[in-house]
Amino acid sequence: MKITEMYSPDLRKPDQFIQSNHLHQHLLSQIESLIIQTENLSPNYHSLPETISSDLRQTLTHLTQLPPFPNSLKLHIWKLAYRLWNACIDISNAVSILPSSPSPSPSSSFVENHAKLRHIAADMISLAGDVTSVTSPAVKSASFYLKTGLIWHDLRTFDLASSCFERATDIVSKLDIAAISDSGERKMLLDLNLARSRTAWEISDRNLAIILLTRAKTLLFGSSDHYKQLANQYLIFGKSVLSKNNDTDSSLKEALKLMSEALDLSEKGSSAARTREQIMELKELRSKSLRFISAVHLQKGEYESVIKCVKVLREGNGGGDGGDQHASLPVLAMKAWLGLGRYGEAEKELRDMVVNKGIPESVWVSAVEAYFDAAGTAGAETVKGVFLGLLGRCQVSARAAFRVANRVLGRVGSGGEGSSLRTKVVADLVSDERVVALFASEATAKERAAMHAVLWNCASEHFRSKDYETSAVMFEKSLLYISHDIENRILRAKGFRVLCLCYLGLSQLDRAQEYINEAEKLEPNIACAFLKFKIYLQNNDHSGAINQVQAMKTCFDFTPDFLCLSAHEAVACHALPVAISSLSNLLSFYTLGRSMPTTEVVVLRTLITILIQDPGNEVEVLKFMKRVHDRASELGTECFFGKEETGRREKNWFAVTSWNIGTTCGKEKKYELCAEFLRLVSGFYGLVDCQEEENSIMVCKSLILSVTAMVASENQKKTALTDSEVKQAVELLDRAGKILTSISAGTQLGGDKITTVEPDLFFVHTFNAYDIYGRLDNCGPQQQLHFVKSFAGSKACDPKHLLQIGLSASQGPRSNPEVASFALNECLSGLLSSPSPGYPDVALIVRRLIALASIHKGDSDDNAVHNLYKQAYRIMVGLKEGEYPTEEGKWLAMTAWNRAAVPVRLGQVDAAQRWMDAGLELAREVSGMETYRACMEDFATAFNKKSQSHSNAGCAFVWLVVIPLTEEYLRKYKFISAIDAQLLDIWDRRSVFALGSPNLKMFNESGDQIEFSEGDEDGFFKTLQIPSCVFWTSKCHPNDFSVAAHVFTERWERNNSSSPSWFWVNSPKGPPFLASSQHVEGYLSLESICVLVSAEDSNEEVSCTVEEEAGFSEIEGAADSATLVQSNRHEAHYYDFHIVYSASYRVPVLYFRAYCSDGRPLLLNEIEKDLPACSSKVLLETKWTFITQEEHPFLNRPWYKLHPCGTSEWMKLLCLGDEVAAKNGLAIELYLVSWFSVVGQVVGLKTPLEMVKKSV
Repeated sequence: MKITEMYSPDLRKPDQFIQSNHLHQHLLSQIESLIIQTENLSPNYHSLPETISSDLRQTLTHLTQLPPFPNSLKLHIWKLAYRLWNACIDISNAVSILPSSPSPSPSSSFVENHAKLRHIAADMISLAGDVTSVTSPAVKSASFYLKTGLIWHDLRTFDLASSCFERATDIVSKLDIAAISDSGERKMLLDLNLARSRTAWEISDRNLAIILLTRAKTLLFGSSDHYKQLANQYLIFGKSVLSKNNDTDSSLKEALKLMSEALDLSEKGSSAARTREQIMELKELRSKSLRFISAVHLQKGEYESVIKCVKVLREGNGGGDGGDQHASLPVLAMKAWLGLGRYGEAEKELRDMVVNKGIPESVWVSAVEAYFDAAGTAGAETVKGVFLGLLGRCQVSARAAFRVANRVLGRVGSGGEGSSLRTKVVADLVSDERVVALFASEATAKERAAMHAVLWNCASEHFRSKDYETSAVMFEKSLLYISHDIENRILRAKGFRVLCLCYLGLSQLDRAQEYINEAEKLEPNIACAFLKFKIYLQNNDHSGAINQVQAMKTCFDFTPDFLCLSAHEAVACHALPVAISSLSNLLSFYTLGRSMPTTEVVVLRTLITILIQDPGNEVEVLKFMKRVHDRASELGTECFFGKEETGRREKNWFAVTSWNIGTTCGKEKKYELCAEFLRLVSGFYGLVDCQEEENSIMVCKSLILSVTAMVASENQKKTALTDSEVKQAVELLDRAGKILTSISAGTQLGGDKITTVEPDLFFVHTFNAYDIYGRLDNCGPQQQLHFVKSFAGSKACDPKHLLQIGLSASQGPRSNPEVASFALNECLSGLLSSPSPGYPDVALIVRRLIALASIHKGDSDDNAVHNLYKQAYRIMVGLKEGEYPTEEGKWLAMTAWNRAAVPVRLGQVDAAQRWMDAGLELAREVSGMETYRACMEDFATAFNKKSQSHSNAGCAFVWLVVIPLTEEYLRKYKFISAIDAQLLDIWDRRSVFALGSPNLKMFNESGDQIEFSEGDEDGFFKTLQIPSCVFWTSKCHPNDFSVAAHVFTERWERNNSSSPSWFWVNSPKGPPFLASSQHVEGYLSLESICVLVSAEDSNEEVSCTVEEEAGFSEIEGAADSATLVQSNRHEAHYYDFHIVYSASYRVPVLYFRAYCSDGRPLLLNEIEKDLPACSSKVLLETKWTFITQEEHPFLNRPWYKLHPCGTSEWMKLLCLGDEVAAKNGLAIELYLVSWFSVVGQVVGLKTPLEMVKKSV
């Protein structure tokens, strides 16, 4: 310890006081100096250096560490604080009155330093504390802190503000509030609590803020101003809660509580008010509080409370003064009524707003929006009326009109409820002249553009939903908001174009034409031209549309895409000629090398697809098909068709399409086009990789059928093929032959059977090669024989194919007897070597070989002809009855017998005996020739007797004639009538030139037909007084069958109208080389005859009813159950009957089929139960000869038939009962009627008696 420190405090006290006083004075002098600097600062925004406040704060801090202070020192500090405070006031006042400067407001540093200086001043007064000569120093000190805290609060420096308010609160807390009587001091106390409460609210300390407001209620001192001030603060806090956009129930309750406090304080303040001004201010505050309370109730959905608040506000205090007429009250009331669903009261509130001129525009626009949002479409008309009413009352802005229109429209395009009605209301609204006038000035250009956009978008939405009528209206209204100036010309043209589209959709083509004409005047372009094209299409003016396509190409902005689009539109309108024209024009751009949006092959494929939709366009299709082939050859297949799989598919499409069109043309007998298309098929497949076997087969088929079509075209046009065409056909056949050879060789390596090529294709190739090579002068016949022999030696050969070749080679101007003989002999060998020979074909071959031998070899080789008859005899020996066609057997027997006539006449006994023996041998193998054979045997016996007596020369020969006759087999040769050939030498002493079958067509009504009676030879010869003698065999010629069929159907319809009608069905057309004189082009059909069979006793007599059913016999399907009459006791059976001419038996044959109602075919034992009793008995006795099942000759399906083997015999017996018929034969017209009168009874179909009469 120092010696000086060992002195007592009393001894050191004077020295410390002196030092402390000296230090106080030094610090105060520093503070004063800084204050003087502050007082001398120039009044500008940058004249408040931060160093002053920092130095003052540092000096004050040092001073604060040196208490206690004497009263004189405190007074000095007090004065310095006031000087600093006043300097701050002067600076603030000076700044407020300064002229405008570059800065719009004082800088933040200036304001902050200013607040710091005031804070220092308040701290200096607080440091000075109580001064004897200063009244109410605590209140003054708290006032300084209050004002400084308010400055910090405004600067949002809430921590410093809160610190100031808390210091002030600490200072005044020591005071007796009840003893304070000064109004200013009382107001300061209230302001301090309210300021501190506001700062606490800002820092989210709401509980403290509410507590401070509650404490403030003790500082009202009965002053109306204090009540008003506190009520305002409650109201401000309530509004702050509402402004947070937090609609939670707790927030709304808190806001409502604060508003209620404000309302309560305003009412209490009114009681304490003394002047009218105070009363009015508090009443206004009360009304304001009630309005906010109504808003809170509205947000909470307490609509009844809102109505009560509004009612209280409008009624006022009931003291006769006027109620509150604030602009928000109608809005609050309207929304409350809307919430209660009372739209009438809400509409009344809305309409009352129209007459209230005090309501600003923003308020009524908001009200209109709120009303429409709640009322929806039902309020659209009201909104329109209110808005138009406001137009007449006050100045409405274009922005307000836009807001209303936009709100009413909403999202009408989304298909919402009542969108059409809302759109109509807006259309009426925006078309009003007063509304349009709002947007007329240049100042409203922005709003005008917005209104146009809204209306345009609305119209577009309706257009997309295909409501073209509404869309047209809205597009028209949008045009009202486009200025008529040059800048908006394009926009107006666009509007006219879309209106044209709308009226196109409405099919109002005249209106569409008007609008597109106006658009073209404003902006002529490709869009206008295309819309004109659409109008032509919808008017079905194809010529105008095609011309418009040409006009489109002249537009400055034309692109080929529009031609594609035109084709698409034309196809949609089924205007195929227009589509063809568009695509044809599009093709012209490809040759120019331009870049195109679609490949040329796609355009050509589309064009061909369109062309083939209508028949008769084959020539055009052929032209474009050739273009495809030419362009592919020119550009290369990959460049034209595409690469890899895409290109392969394109090439195959054209090849297959050419094939399909070619075959179709062939069916339609357009043989020339058929040949062209089929040649193209091979060309297209030539562009493809033909190594594939499938493609090779298609090429082969197309080549062969192309030649077939060329030959058919020759026959059709009756014009022979030119040498160049023959040469071309030879080349095509050579190519096809090479392909066939390669395919056959490849197939044989894998197996013995030909599986890749149909045998018919080999046959058609051989047949065509025979025909074409027959036209060549050099080595033609040898080539023909070579082709036929090659075909005959192949595995694809079929006897029927050889039969066709032989028949063709035996007739025509280019016949080849050698080929015919070879083919027929090979065919005969093949048939006879098969397990089940087709004896009708065998008979036909034998007959044709006999004819060939007779004509081409003549009498020089009589043995060859005789050998053929002997061969036929050997074939017939051992066959079952009827297995060899009876008519053919009779023909062989009779012609062999008749060949003995010439030797008999010439007295050549051996030759005559040989032919008569041949005829007798054949007659013995043919059933039904017993009468003939007896006559022949008698004559042969008589001839032998006469030959022994050498008196046979010149004797009369009995001629045997069988009908129907077969002139057609030799119709291509020089024909010598059999009547002339066989009889004129007897009657007119002429020579015999040829021997053929008698010609039935020579007979007419004057001719006699004599029935030969066995044992009455003399009577028979005595009757021979006519140029010919014919045995009538009761058969029917094909031509006679057709005539009789039509007579039969007519008489059936006339005399049996209650039953289904017989109708004639044409047969399918076969190839030309299948034509035959024995072929009948159709048959008679009777369908859907219903038989009801009892399920209990199926042996009882059945009843027949008729059910009509549409369709032809070619359609195999179940009967329509809707037309059947069914019950629990009966089952329906259905029968279809066909009358078909038999070329073998030369009589009609009845075919039939039977099926159940579900389509199941009936078996023979089931059919037996449906037949009449007599037929059932016969069926049991002769089951396999009475009713047989075989393939229908036309339908190629299994049908039952009544066997025709005995038809000619009982038809003859039928006519013997009639003297006229027995003498002259049965009339052609009655032949089929008479036949059916017998046959129909077998299956239960009866013939009306009137039908068999000669005149009906």
